[in-house]
Amino acid sequence: MGLALKYVLFAAVATLVNIAAQDLAGRAARGPLELYVSMACGTLAGLATKYVLDKKYIFAFAARSLAEDGRKFVLYSFMGVFTTCIFWGTEMAFDLFFATKVMRYTGAVLGLAVGYWVKYRLDKRFVFAALIIFSTHAGIL
Repeated sequence: MGLALKYVLFAAVATLVNIAAQDLAGRAARGPLELYVSMACGTLAGLATKYVLDKKYIFAFAARSLAEDGRKFVLYSFMGVFTTCIFWGTEMAFDLFFATKVMRYTGAVLGLAVGYWVKYRLDKRFVFAALIIFSTHAGIL
């Protein structure tokens, strides 16, 4: 399976995990903060899922220690701050303009799609850069 196809598949899996976690959290957190609680829960669930899939199957990263993996996860998460703003902004805009859960989740999916496209470029350049350079020279990619 090609790298681009794998990335799209994993982005779809992480998106489904994100939306499912949002829906569950939203059902539990009724009230004025429901949107924010559900988006935060979805983001954390999607982030963890995407990190595990990306590091192993997209960037072929194998940490030598738990500390190294933790540092890589922190950097990976930091690169996601900007893309999370894209995702959250799109979801909140759809929620504000359409005021239905279906359209809110539609905004989330669109925001995640754009965010994951940007995130791949950031991760390739800043998070897993040495691996990509090595893998390219080794003929792996």
